[in-house]
Amino acid sequence: MAKEKKIDKKAIIPVFLMGCLFVIVHGLALLVTAPFKVAGLQPAFDNPNDPMNIIFIFVILLTFTVVILLISRFWKKQFIQVLILGAIGYTAAYLFYPLLTLVIPEVTASAIIAIVLAIALVYILYKFPEWYVIDIAGVIIGAGAIVIFGMSLGILLVIILLVGLAIYDAISVYKTKHMIDLADTVMDLKLPVLLVVPKVRHYSLIKETKSLKQKIKDDDERDAFFMGLGDIVMPGILVVAIYNNVSGSLPISLSAIFGTLVGFAILMIFVMKGKPQAGLPLLCGGAIAGYIISSLVFFGELKGLTFSF
Repeated sequence: MAKEKKIDKKAIIPVFLMGCLFVIVHGLALLVTAPFKVAGLQPAFDNPNDPMNIIFIFVILLTFTVVILLISRFWKKQFIQVLILGAIGYTAAYLFYPLLTLVIPEVTASAIIAIVLAIALVYILYKFPEWYVIDIAGVIIGAGAIVIFGMSLGILLVIILLVGLAIYDAISVYKTKHMIDLADTVMDLKLPVLLVVPKVRHYSLIKETKSLKQKIKDDDERDAFFMGLGDIVMPGILVVAIYNNVSGSLPISLSAIFGTLVGFAILMIFVMKGKPQAGLPLLCGGAIAGYIISSLVFFGELKGLTFSF
């Protein structure tokens, strides 16, 4: 049995900074929720409490994962880059537009500027995908995705979604291990599907050549922490869903963020010992626990749990 690594004290600051990314993304998502409504942007689903929404999301996620893995194995990875950069551009424009309407009343002008900014972001990502560019793009895309799904789903459906994704994440990391293959693919293409916090000075993601799977196999010391953007987005969806569906629920949303950070702290204890972990079980579990405890404390009941066809 491999000897367990001791926690590197030098990694504490990078871990703290990674935790700050959770707060930044979730906080930004909360801040832009109201502008999204004012701008009249439509949610992804007409009925946020329709259970078919969950089935649709799972089908899309599984299909996307299978397609990415098949393309990476049998076709050119650059096609994956085109697909994901296109999705990034769309999501970025979707986030920029409502924010711009706050300062530019003219709808057409706001839309044009949002599209231009989104194209510029995609261009920079393509030409210079250094780790800090990846992180900035990840914050923007993450906040946009959180708001889109947080405003489109009821609280109960979000909880069901998070539990299902946590189970799937655990299976894909510990059993099938295809999530590591997926991470390697997006790392190789330098896409903001993973957020990066360096552990050493002068770290460069562009110069990173060894795959994550190979580093794990060789038990190499990694020069940066990597966190899947989905690990930040998924618990964030619950944060916005609470805020969007329950009046006076900001304390509960903040408690869900706090619960996520508790789960993150526990997760990092394992990661800092050199053990790759599925993030969603602890992160989503923390967010759900934060919602349940704070809802009972502030309201004496679980607010917003509705279910309808």
